[in-house]
Amino acid sequence: MNARSRCAFFFLVAASIAACGAEPPPGGGKDGQTWTEPACTSVSGTANVTFTLDEGATLAPTGNATLTARQAFVAALDTANTLLATNDGKLLRSTDAGCTWTPLGDVAQDLQLVAAEGGRAYGYTTIGANLVRIDGTTITKLTQPADELRGLGVDPTDGAHLRVGDDNGKLWESKDAGASWSPIGVTVPGVDPESGLVYVFAFDPANLDHIAVGTSLPPLHVSEDGGSTWQKPTGIGQGNANVLSIVISPADGNVVWAQGMDLDDLVNPDGRTIWRSTDRGLTFAPVVKQGSGVHIPNQTLLAADPTNTDVLYFFFNADVHRYDDATGNVTTKNNAHAETTSVAFSPAKPGLMYLGLQGFAPEN
Repeated sequence: MNARSRCAFFFLVAASIAACGAEPPPGGGKDGQTWTEPACTSVSGTANVTFTLDEGATLAPTGNATLTARQAFVAALDTANTLLATNDGKLLRSTDAGCTWTPLGDVAQDLQLVAAEGGRAYGYTTIGANLVRIDGTTITKLTQPADELRGLGVDPTDGAHLRVGDDNGKLWESKDAGASWSPIGVTVPGVDPESGLVYVFAFDPANLDHIAVGTSLPPLHVSEDGGSTWQKPTGIGQGNANVLSIVISPADGNVVWAQGMDLDDLVNPDGRTIWRSTDRGLTFAPVVKQGSGVHIPNQTLLAADPTNTDVLYFFFNADVHRYDDATGNVTTKNNAHAETTSVAFSPAKPGLMYLGLQGFAPEN
């Protein structure tokens, strides 16, 4: 399985928005300070993290740094103007809204980040035991409850309360910041314990009990009670589908987006489809299908707009697609980079997007 499980995106974006919370007002930080826009026009310290004010059409240049071929993941914390990023086995930190980045220490390759309340973050990979907690500048290695994780969610009001889902469809909970774990709920129905085929656990950033799980045949399950019971949604094709990416809107948990392959719709190349739900993931309708310049890769990176429930961003190489459900239209912007691997929205301004990149650097 591709190490970049697209649950990564959900947590990088949704968890960072949740960590900022409804209080204080937008732009505020838990430290009492206020998030601001970057007071710079270029980024220093890394070529794999940048920002954009125009939905990816232009990116802040990164000087003479070399853009590596490894994935980069970025998260915005609830400490004002503070972000974390991982790339090429390094953990990086910015305290000036993404203008300058400094290394904090070594971490696993392709470590995905989840922001948490109190200036904290967690990092994990979908392959291997690489779970860590980050408090300020301190990296603490944690013992994870399963061999492979498919998603991590954090209580928006308690940075020590978190849950993970594993590749066998089981949920685990920690109430002591990952020091110990207990199984909760019941295993996602229909998951073959031998083959797994659990692609993603997506947690509602406002409600840790609201969970959507993408699997293979059946394609999707939803829980509203922390995994005690599971429901099988309708509208994902005829049920003969795989769901590979999910994001629950940070603006409204009623809106759930899912991406996968509708195996009954092979007229659409590979059946690649994005579906949308407005009833918390119980019923879905297809909204975007691959074709006519719209590319939907498997496990595509999904980014739900933090304030507009109609808008979803999704990515293919250097293309930034924007779907607006109010109009039913997809617009596309392109930059010179090979691929966007993560997104975090600024608490200061929703239109300000921080991007984790991989590929080859454009000329500055």
